Amino acid sequence: MAKQKARRLGKLPPRYSFILNPYEDVRFSKCPKCEKATYPRKFALMVHVDGYGPYVLGKTCKYCSKCELIIAHRDELEAILAAQFSLLKPQVVGNDYLVLATVDVAFWKAGLNASPTFAETLEHTADFKKYLAIHYRPAGWYPADSPED
Repeated sequence: MAKQKARRLGKLPPRYSFILNPYEDVRFSKCPKCEKATYPRKFALMVHVDGYGPYVLGKTCKYCSKCELIIAHRDELEAILAAQFSLLKPQVVGNDYLVLATVDVAFWKAGLNASPTFAETLEHTADFKKYLAIHYRPAGWYPADSPED
């Protein structure tokens, strides 16, 4: 049986791994994979919002250059999406969304003054190599029979 080729959204080769941090009280000054310091970097994230479709959003995220890992904080991302869509299309505020890929920042900036088509945007879009998850358990004393996260 032939191996089926994975479907990709963007025309650029996949780049970066991505984590959407669900914890409001946890921020990452160090990479969860390699323990190297992370730093803020601006990315153009392509987000699919239910009821609207794809939307490219400029967002400063934590970034580990060694691992090529982007960490976006869910609470910050949702606040930006709510603010943008309250003006753009209020009925989709609070809908489910999925961060799909990154768009070339230079193309995104140029597109702020123009209206590129979706096909043009896909030419400058790179899928994520991997989606990763974070599990966090606050420090403290726990019963011996409690499950570890």
